[in-house]
Amino acid sequence: MHRAWRLTKRRLIASIPVLAIVILGTFLLMELAPGDAVDAYLVSLGGGDSGLAEDLRQSYGLDQSALSRLWLYVSSLARLDLGWSIIFNRPILDVVLERLPNTLWLMGSATALAFTLGSLLGIVAGARPGSALDRVLSIGSLTLYAVPGFWLGLVLILVFSVQLRWLPTSGIETIASGKAGIARALDIARHLVLPVASLGFIYLALFLRMMRAGMGEVWRQDFVLAAKAKGLSRWRIVVHHVARNALLPLVTMLGLQAATMLGGSVVIESVFAIPGFGRLAQEAVAGRDAPLLMAVIIVSAVLVIIVNLLVDIAYAWLDPRVGSSEVASK
Repeated sequence: MHRAWRLTKRRLIASIPVLAIVILGTFLLMELAPGDAVDAYLVSLGGGDSGLAEDLRQSYGLDQSALSRLWLYVSSLARLDLGWSIIFNRPILDVVLERLPNTLWLMGSATALAFTLGSLLGIVAGARPGSALDRVLSIGSLTLYAVPGFWLGLVLILVFSVQLRWLPTSGIETIASGKAGIARALDIARHLVLPVASLGFIYLALFLRMMRAGMGEVWRQDFVLAAKAKGLSRWRIVVHHVARNALLPLVTMLGLQAATMLGGSVVIESVFAIPGFGRLAQEAVAGRDAPLLMAVIIVSAVLVIIVNLLVDIAYAWLDPRVGSSEVASK
């Protein structure tokens, strides 16, 4: 427990400069981008005079210098105040808390599907390298990995929603259904089946191939040869010796794929019209709402940092040498 806390503390300290770079870089990019939210708002109104534009910029603080706005923004972040959304005319924190759970449900379910099923299929493929089942799974995973996520989502909609009418085509839940409790949870799960499959199957293929490749390397290790010499059954060697050691690279890849999975959710949310974080970023860009877009980027960076922290803790639990070496070097 003490070792895990030391590792967590070191990772949290190391994440501070990462967040600082993300905040500064995002702010500079917003400054270099042409136009602002006032311009987009006036365009939506069909135009406006310069006096109205100046009044709006003054009310939102856009007339101040870049350095002053950066200081005010950092000070607000320290108080967990993400600012005011111009296009929604609401506190950004409220908008984020409203949209973020939908993306977390999508990402979490897709990650669990990809990691669990991909690892299991990788174990099956790597248990007997070169077998017919191994070849079928390898070819299938390569084909699945080459398929774009949005195309897979459209095909799933066409088959399971349009043709078979088994599952809904879009949304996160039935609008104005009045469902609550277990009934609402089942309704949300039903809406998430196709989006989770579209996002998870692509990464499932990646985890399958990595697990199979990792097991191929572990099979040649001395401790596996010693287990064979003891007369242990093949599946006991696979489960207790080969698969566990081959699982370590997959745990590392799980953290590295967190940002990619978050980016993939933007496309999937657009295909299935899910009101999540990805669509919120699109709306912020379309409306040139710089504070909202900065909040989306910063919260996304925090999510990636948290996922990688959890992955580091899991890796240290699977391989105690990792955490021990870091604590010893302290």
